Amino acid sequence: MRSWRTLLSVAWSIWILDLATKAWAVSQLSHRDSVQVIGKFFQLTFVRNSGAAFSFATGATLLFSLFSICVLIAIIYFAPRLTSKGWAVVLGLVMGGILGNLSDRIFREPAFLRGRVIDWMQLPHWPIFNIADSAIVVASAISIVLSARNIPPIAKKDSQI
Repeated sequence: MRSWRTLLSVAWSIWILDLATKAWAVSQLSHRDSVQVIGKFFQLTFVRNSGAAFSFATGATLLFSLFSICVLIAIIYFAPRLTSKGWAVVLGLVMGGILGNLSDRIFREPAFLRGRVIDWMQLPHWPIFNIADSAIVVASAISIVLSARNIPPIAKKDSQI
């Protein structure tokens, strides 16, 4: 149960932070050129992305939305079985990231489940991204570490014979 709470806390925090920063980006960045924060290394550049990372498959927004819903259902199904706090954090980051980008796809133009995702942070040689994207990337890195350390998401119970 503690892992479930961790997952939900992380997911909720990421989702709220993503929504708040996207609202800020729309109000402060949508009508201006890039803002250099650390020279050309880190800039704030507003874009509306209809595809996935690297603006891949811009015509498949509906597919991304439906896939995201399927992943959310899978997380909700397996979450109560989690015994690892680390994996709860991973799934919370993924869930929060999915909720952030899915909210854009549901509620933003041009249509339901086809909305464009607000991206606003830019690094050199990397696509423009947002907090939700960052959470999913961090979740991937943590999952690699947990897997390399052989930490399972669900501990097996010893059977008594």
